[in-house]
Amino acid sequence: MTTDSVPTGGDPRRLLSDVRSLARRVRVDQRVTWFALLVLAAATFVGIPFDWYFLVLNCVGDGTVCQFSRQGVLYYWPPALLLAYAAIAVCYVRVARARGLGARVLPYAVTGVALTVLFTVAWVAARLYFPSHPPQDPFPYWVLVLDRLIAPWGTIGVALLVLARLERNLGLLVFTLGYLAVVLVPIDFGWGAHWGGRTEFLPQQAVNGAVLLSGAIGFALADRRRR
Repeated sequence: MTTDSVPTGGDPRRLLSDVRSLARRVRVDQRVTWFALLVLAAATFVGIPFDWYFLVLNCVGDGTVCQFSRQGVLYYWPPALLLAYAAIAVCYVRVARARGLGARVLPYAVTGVALTVLFTVAWVAARLYFPSHPPQDPFPYWVLVLDRLIAPWGTIGVALLVLARLERNLGLLVFTLGYLAVVLVPIDFGWGAHWGGRTEFLPQQAVNGAVLLSGAIGFALADRRRR
């Protein structure tokens, strides 16, 4: 980033416009959005084998009624997300210092860590509760939506909303809302709709990772064109 001198004693409205323009340039130069999305996409894809290997599947009778527990979520995602947010924060700080700027990534990293703790506590509580109180009826739809929201892939989206606010990044806001729609609906484009069993979760998680990866590529290309 280059700095331009602002003439004193000029038109106040022009001076205010110049200050706002400079502030916007600073915010834009502080962004490393593509790296954050790339790290989160990598964490999502790497989590797939953990989910598959540690998934516990119990079927009754002819196998039409099954209960499954994604234990890999608790084994993999808490440390993975903590490392991801640490890597993102370090990258933001280094890039900002290299450009002679300050970094505003700390609130995002703190939010990500807090959400990671929240989902871990919620999932541990659910595992302790449901073995002794198995559900007799299907969960209401709003419960399933809440479950997806506090799952790791949901908390990723909530934390990205904080990053979009910090960066005043409209593009990231629009992307994050789309990502959350894919996570919460969920949208799997019909892929693997009848797989069932141990691979039932795979299509949705792969789609989540693909959306994050596509966002990383898009923001990287946009950043390259801008420079």
